[in-house]
Amino acid sequence: MTERRRPAPFRRLALCLVLGLSACDKPEEPAEASRAPEEQTVVATRSDADIPPWLSPTDAMEPARWLASRELGRPVPEVGSGADHLRYSLARAKDAFIEDPRMVANRTVQLGQMLVEAGTPEPYADLLDGLEAVAAVTTRKQLYGEMCQQYYNTRRQGADRATALARLTERYAAQGSGDDRGGGDHDGNDRSGPTPAPGAAR
Repeated sequence: MTERRRPAPFRRLALCLVLGLSACDKPEEPAEASRAPEEQTVVATRSDADIPPWLSPTDAMEPARWLASRELGRPVPEVGSGADHLRYSLARAKDAFIEDPRMVANRTVQLGQMLVEAGTPEPYADLLDGLEAVAAVTTRKQLYGEMCQQYYNTRRQGADRATALARLTERYAAQGSGDDRGGGDHDGNDRSGPTPAPGAAR
């Protein structure tokens, strides 16, 4: 009788070992699942890093796509998402302004950020199209950075978008042939563009 009862503790010990090993295996699944969001976060961070804060001559991203990406805060495809319209606007800007499309894109972002800080945000496409319309009343290419500064100053004085553009149009139209080349006063006031952020004007 005594010899038949002895195996019971051994059976219980074996059962505990089996259950213990099974319990050790279970925590691995949630640990693997918890790593998935971290990996997704890394991917998102790398994706955001694809949009440089300012477009330099060595950046491979097209100015129109970069401009659309900066406005949305994430990389956008080359077609759609506002890139098409901005591409068309930047193409027209080459005929209206002295700066190249890259610098025009940088100045547009800079002006857009200044307007956001002033509490009067505007879409980048509207800024480009509005200032291109102002430049169209003259017969010479204009300094886009200078016009951006004048537009910003006028908005800060309390004028809404339509009023600010109308005032600039009147000012530039009065230049006639545009011998002064810019919209500043003849004494040199307002002839500089917005103060460039690091890397913006290079």
